[in-house]
Amino acid sequence: MATALERSVRRFGERWGEPDVVVRAPGRVNLIGEHTDYNDGYTMPMALPFDTVIALGSHGDQATGPVEIDAAGFGEVVLDPAADPRDAPTWARHLAGVIALTHVPAGGWRATIDTDIPTGASLSSSAALEVAAITALLARAGVRRSPIDVARLGQRIENEVVGLPSGIMDQFISAGAVAGHASLMDCRALTLTPTPLPSGAVVAILDTSTRRVLAEAAYGERRTSCERAARDIGVPALRDATSADLERVRDDTDRRRARHVISENERTLSAAEAMTADDAVELGRLMSASHRSLRDDFAVSGPGLDRIVEVAADAPGCLGARMTGGGFAGCAVALVRADEADAFAADVVARYHHDGLTARVWICAPAAGAEVVTADARPA
Repeated sequence: MATALERSVRRFGERWGEPDVVVRAPGRVNLIGEHTDYNDGYTMPMALPFDTVIALGSHGDQATGPVEIDAAGFGEVVLDPAADPRDAPTWARHLAGVIALTHVPAGGWRATIDTDIPTGASLSSSAALEVAAITALLARAGVRRSPIDVARLGQRIENEVVGLPSGIMDQFISAGAVAGHASLMDCRALTLTPTPLPSGAVVAILDTSTRRVLAEAAYGERRTSCERAARDIGVPALRDATSADLERVRDDTDRRRARHVISENERTLSAAEAMTADDAVELGRLMSASHRSLRDDFAVSGPGLDRIVEVAADAPGCLGARMTGGGFAGCAVALVRADEADAFAADVVARYHHDGLTARVWICAPAAGAEVVTADARPA
């Protein structure tokens, strides 16, 4: 099967000729540290070998000219650089936001977009699209920006244009990942510390085939609950709280949400220590504990996610498993002994059944962050 890079470049060539710029940006999986990013905490994401690719060529006035987009799976749209980006079709608001907020000449281009990232599966397809589009427009303008600057812009698009009060993790790892490493992300200091996986272990992505529907409201509720808990404790963010502070949280639900965030930050820092110590068993244990906390205290798991984590835990070579991403549906992640990875994947696919759905499993190595694909690296 052709990759997103091959498909995007081929379709651009069929429609418009040779593209001026080609950019790939990866999706991500978070090994541990869920719903901690908007609490100024710690996460441990890694970029996936699944890309969103934009092939772009200029035409007309690069300040005010219309933008023509052909996005596989979504269709075609023409965007006016002067229009309010919130008026664009829902799927195109990420792109309209890039045009409005990037502050380089952002008009007068055509693009084909393809992706290998499953949409709605908690693997950050939206962040990859934003990072790819930002990187492409910067490259066209001959401007370089750091991964954190690209990530900040992507987060603004999510918050101000798309209307989702998300943190910065997804865009930051898509822009700044180091191949072969996960990254300990400090979401207050905005730093990435590349951290290798333990030897003899691999990461498995477990797709439940369920998809999020109207999860944005629940996401906003969780964030608001965390903010109330931080106010009750008297700290700027839950990153600054400890378990001893929980007795000061007045609402029972807010207390459970805060307990997850506080314990998840502790688990994430412990996971970084385990990875540095090459301790796969401890990392797996922490991942499984994270799932229980997300399920019981933060209440963002779902029947499909719980089922596939249960199946994975009993599969050959599994060291630990948890839901990943915003929650409710989509994907889980497991740490698996490398020499049993094929048996693990086959077992999960054979035994996972939920509402008539079947699973997909990918064994993945950590990929690099976004990059411009040079002409000699593009498919012929």
